[in-house]
Amino acid sequence: MAPEVLVDVFTGTGKVSTLNAGYSKRAYITFLAGNGDYVKGVVGLAKGLRKVKSAYPLVVAMLPDVPEEHRQILRSQGCIIREIEPIYPPENQIQFAMAYYVINYSKLRIWNFEEYSKMMYLDADIQVFENIDHLFDTPDGYFYAAMDCFCEKTWSHALHHQIGYCQQCPDRVPWPAELGPAPAFYFNAGMFVFEPSRLTYENLLEVLQITPPTPFAEQDFLNMFFEKVYKPIPLEYNLVLAMLWRHPENVEVEKVKVVHYCAAGSKPWRYTGKEVNMDREDIKMFVSKWWDIYNDESLDLKDQNPVVEEETFSKSSIMASMPEPTMSYIPAPSAA
Repeated sequence: MAPEVLVDVFTGTGKVSTLNAGYSKRAYITFLAGNGDYVKGVVGLAKGLRKVKSAYPLVVAMLPDVPEEHRQILRSQGCIIREIEPIYPPENQIQFAMAYYVINYSKLRIWNFEEYSKMMYLDADIQVFENIDHLFDTPDGYFYAAMDCFCEKTWSHALHHQIGYCQQCPDRVPWPAELGPAPAFYFNAGMFVFEPSRLTYENLLEVLQITPPTPFAEQDFLNMFFEKVYKPIPLEYNLVLAMLWRHPENVEVEKVKVVHYCAAGSKPWRYTGKEVNMDREDIKMFVSKWWDIYNDESLDLKDQNPVVEEETFSKSSIMASMPEPTMSYIPAPSAA
C-alpha cells in the first residue's frame, strides 16, 4: 500500500487556473541539450499544454549546442527560448555519476529565472493529458514533486533496492530497524513545482561544488538540497511508467494527468514495442495518446508571429571564477 500523500497542500480541482493568466510570472519549463531527437518531446509537450488549455507559456532552457533548426521549430510552437551555460559537478568526480545524467546539473540554472514567481519543471519525455495549472497555486516555500520507485534495476546500486524496500509499498518489505529510521521520501525530478530565487540559485551552485556526484546526478542532489521542504504530490502528476508493472495497485490509469516516458524503450518517438514491458497494452495506449497529440495539426500554434522572449544567460560570478573542466560534456537530454 502506498504511503499517504499530502494532497491537502494544493487544490487539485482540475479547473484551469485564471490567476495571472497570460502574465509571465508563471511558466512551465523544460530542458534541452544537443542535436538529438528530444526536440520532438518538447514539441509534443508544447502541443499537449496547448490541448489542455494551459494559461501559461512553455520556457525551454537549452544549452548552446542545440542547433538553430531545432530552435526555430520550438519558436514556431510558441516556446520561449532561454539559452543557458552548462553546469559541471566538481572536477574529477564525474565518474561517480552515470555519464548520461551529468549534463543534467545544468538544470540548476532555472532557479535563476527570477522574472517568474513560480515555475513547473517538466522533462522533455513527459506529456500532460489534463490541465495541471492549479499546481501553481500551491503554497510558496515548498518543493512539490511525486515520489519515485526504487524497484527497477537502475537502482541496483542503492541499499533500498538491495534489501527490496520501496517507498511506494513500504509495508511489503519494511525498512530494517537495525538500519535506523527509514530514508526520507525521495522524489523523481522529472516534474516539480518550484520558485526561482537568486539566493537559492547561488546556494545550489555553492553546495554543488562540495557535493560529490552520485549515480542519479542532479536528481540525487536536488533530493538532498530540498529534503526539508519537499512535499509529495500524487503520482498521477508524474506517472513513471515502471509503476504500471511494479505497483499497479497504486495506479488509477483513468486519473493519470501526466505521463513520464522514462522507462527503457518507452520514448514515443523511438518506440518499437520490443523492449521489456513495452508490449503491454497500457504502454501502447499511452504511446498512442502521445502520438495523437504530436500529430494533431490543429494544436500547432496558429499565431505565426508570437511574442518570443529570448535571452542568453550569463554565468554567475560564482561560476565565472571557476575554471571549466577539461572534459567535454555529454549532450544528452534528461531521462531521469
